[in-house]
Amino acid sequence: MTTLTIAPVAPLLTRLFAQADALRPENLPIFAQTSPEEIDRLMQSKAEWRELYTHLKDIALPVSREAGRLLYMLARSMNARHIVEFGTSFGLSTLHLAAALRDNGASDARIITAEFEPSKIARAADHLAQAGLADLVEIRAGDALETLAHGLPDGIDLVLLDGAKALYPDVLALVEPHLRPGALILADNADYCPHYLAKVRAPGQGYLSLPFAEDIELSMWIGAKR
Repeated sequence: MTTLTIAPVAPLLTRLFAQADALRPENLPIFAQTSPEEIDRLMQSKAEWRELYTHLKDIALPVSREAGRLLYMLARSMNARHIVEFGTSFGLSTLHLAAALRDNGASDARIITAEFEPSKIARAADHLAQAGLADLVEIRAGDALETLAHGLPDGIDLVLLDGAKALYPDVLALVEPHLRPGALILADNADYCPHYLAKVRAPGQGYLSLPFAEDIELSMWIGAKR
């Protein structure tokens, strides 16, 4: 038995994933009225991400069920204590990560997660409270390029990138000095950010990286060459 597979976390996740399945981004007017090419452009834009994600403020945008379980398994297997997440949304991925920290049992375990949309922060905080995991999570409100620019712990074990795709390289640059050797970085839908993929896949940049499953880039920090 694990925190992930028993009440209150398991039934809460079942309900939240079902709600996410019922209200998907493609059903919103901005997607129904916009060409796929324009949507791709918006997803990759560093200038228009706020406008796009404001349209998505009522959508959960969760990782997949399989990705959530993968996050839990990785955090447990590496005995993670310090986790950073970019893009809290409704907190589904955060719940998986916090469940792993609870089961790891370290007294100083902490997730720092960044979200700019106030309504999503409120929902995520409520979900974490329902799960009994709020004490393990610090939600930083605002632009992640500002909120993650300070106060990060050294020895970060695991990073989840699941916010505005165009910002992945910039967020990675903020957390990179704090990564421990062997730290893992999971980037959801990283195909929308070729610059990020070029960074983590290039020799000599300090990463071993590979596409994992359908929509995840999984990278390991091994340290940049001096």
